[in-house]
Amino acid sequence: MALSKKILGKTGRNVTVFGLGGEGILRTTGYYKQAQAVIEKALEVGITYFDTAPAYQQSRDYLGEYLWKKTEREQVFLASKTHDRTYEGTMLLLEDSLKRLKTSYIDLLQLHDLRTIHDIEEIFSDDGAIHALEEARKKGKIRFLGITGHHDPEILISAIKKYDFDTVLLCANASDTHYFPFISTVIPEARKREMGVIAMKVAGQGHVLSSVTMKEALHYTLSQDVDLAIIGCKTPNEVEENAKSAEDFKPLSREKLAEIENKTKADFENANFFKKGMY
Repeated sequence: MALSKKILGKTGRNVTVFGLGGEGILRTTGYYKQAQAVIEKALEVGITYFDTAPAYQQSRDYLGEYLWKKTEREQVFLASKTHDRTYEGTMLLLEDSLKRLKTSYIDLLQLHDLRTIHDIEEIFSDDGAIHALEEARKKGKIRFLGITGHHDPEILISAIKKYDFDTVLLCANASDTHYFPFISTVIPEARKREMGVIAMKVAGQGHVLSSVTMKEALHYTLSQDVDLAIIGCKTPNEVEENAKSAEDFKPLSREKLAEIENKTKADFENANFFKKGMY
């Protein structure tokens, strides 16, 4: 199996278009054997991008335990996050992540789940998290800086305009266009600045799949102006199936994209449950 790769924006790093997300079996506690099977299958099919976060239960522990038994550090692009908005809190989370992941550096550290202007104000305050990221980069503990969000596209746009981030992780699924869209709003702003664009919520925690197949959902997302899509997987079989879909990918026509969007319209509220105003 030969997963295609893309350059992740101005990071200059070549990564597989399908990355293993930190959800699925990785967002559990005490499921080491099951997580090991998924991680090893991801490496077997050629995935190079791995996603995690302190908020994802034992995800970091699983990756730290099993990644390096099957691959070399430089072969993996490892992305983590910080949900803390302060300098001190972010530094503590980073050191904990390095320890749990059993690595001396993280390729991409992202400011996690930006939702409000207050988040941005805190991050850029005198003792805000941005200063921790900048210091950590100077010390070689992280290589690139990013942001993530799936709540309100305007918040991500505000952050993008405020600071020269390397990447953005955002919602980009087949139902996105129907409510507070990220694809048509955030991605163009990111690309103006040559940022890498990482897609998440491909299946909307399964809700998108009430209207389309997983292959259609993934191909829809990869047809957007994104560098890769991360997907949380529960089993090795899910990893393999998604890898085969990514391997078979060819950009969809405008007509096919519109057809998929039309299919997802009927259940758009459930498929966008994580956005502003839906909860």
